[in-house]
Amino acid sequence: QVQLVESGGGLVQAGGSLRLSCVASGSIFGINTMGWYRQAPGKQRELVAAISSGGRTNYADYVKGRFTISRDNAKNTVYLQMNSLKPEDTAVYYCNAGRTYVTSTQFRDYWGQGTQVTVSS
Repeated sequence: QVQLVESGGGLVQAGGSLRLSCVASGSIFGINTMGWYRQAPGKQRELVAAISSGGRTNYADYVKGRFTISRDNAKNTVYLQMNSLKPEDTAVYYCNAGRTYVTSTQFRDYWGQGTQVTVSS
């Protein structure tokens, strides 16, 4: 069984910073892509940023230049540094481990439970 545990959410004023962390634990052979998604009330879950095992990154346009995703493959951990936060960044942020291999041939996606980020104006 693989579990993802997020931490680092909270309440911050506009212009402030937060750093999210997500640790994947369990029987893991390897994780292809790790990423962060977010879901605001009444809206669909959307991609914020993702990073491949080789370090290739992908960002949503609305966070480019403000957020930075990074990863420690040895620790199966992904981070999201969020700077210059805006009230519209308020959402529940979910960690995703895409194409996680639990054996050499078996894989699936996993999700964390989510962490609330609230940005006040």
